[in-house]
Amino acid sequence: MEDIDIVIENYKNWAEKNGYSLNQNRKVVEFLVKSLLEREEKFGKRYCPCRRISGNKKEDEKIVCPCAYMEKEIKENGRCFCGLFVKKR
Repeated sequence: MEDIDIVIENYKNWAEKNGYSLNQNRKVVEFLVKSLLEREEKFGKRYCPCRRISGNKKEDEKIVCPCAYMEKEIKENGRCFCGLFVKKR
């Protein structure tokens, strides 16, 4: 399994390049990234831990982190559903 600190740094860099931030609560971020890595190990991709994997590959691609719903959720709620990504502060 990939080093959690490296994964967090990669997600942080991705967020910053795309106009978002990571959740400021490190424990939340660590929990979510661990869940993403567990799903990657079990299912082969980093599926959002807050969404159910359907088994339909085309539909499930939408929930690979960062998921297809993230941008809309951040616009509406200030954060994505699971809370990994938030509106830039």
